[in-house]
Amino acid sequence: MKIERLGQDKIRIFLTYDDLLERGIQKEDMLREPPKLHDLFMELMEQAYNELGFEASGRPLAVEVYAMPAQGMFVVVTRGKRGNDTVDGFGEDDELEDDIYDLDVTMEHSDIIMYSFSDFEHVIAVCKSLKASQLTEGGTLYSYNNKWILSIEPSDIETSSFNSVLAVLAEYGDATSVTYAMLEEYGKVIMADEAVLQICTHFQ
Repeated sequence: MKIERLGQDKIRIFLTYDDLLERGIQKEDMLREPPKLHDLFMELMEQAYNELGFEASGRPLAVEVYAMPAQGMFVVVTRGKRGNDTVDGFGEDDELEDDIYDLDVTMEHSDIIMYSFSDFEHVIAVCKSLKASQLTEGGTLYSYNNKWILSIEPSDIETSSFNSVLAVLAEYGDATSVTYAMLEEYGKVIMADEAVLQICTHFQ
């Protein structure tokens, strides 16, 4: 699990699929809001306070949950102001007790697989491994925040090869909490189609 501060009133929390499994949360649970997801959120807020001093109780919170079954999920929490102050769409009528979370939850879901690489040599290595193993020749390569992001659509992978693709990607890179929308807006497309095949062709 990774917690980072995006601003004075905003944090981002990334949990890998292994983090979720350790807490008894399955893939299908990520798109619902059962009591254990509520318990998970309480745990995340406690950890955010311990690590970053991010105090959330007694404030209206906007919570964006991005579920990525291949990698895990990440949660962006934006903290509103106390009393009658307003911020980012929070209303003036929020009346909160100090120990109550007032949540405005937005759920999004993506099946696209995305892994980040700090070194282009690792990108070359993972693409050669994917092609040599006949796992996939698809993919899109982005440059984003001084890293290389390889995204692969599920349609580019045989169902029986899905876990093998994840294993190869995890060997060379890291699951990333970057969303497709963020890449489209802030990233740069390096290879739009068949990135695995192109890299293998250009870097023999």
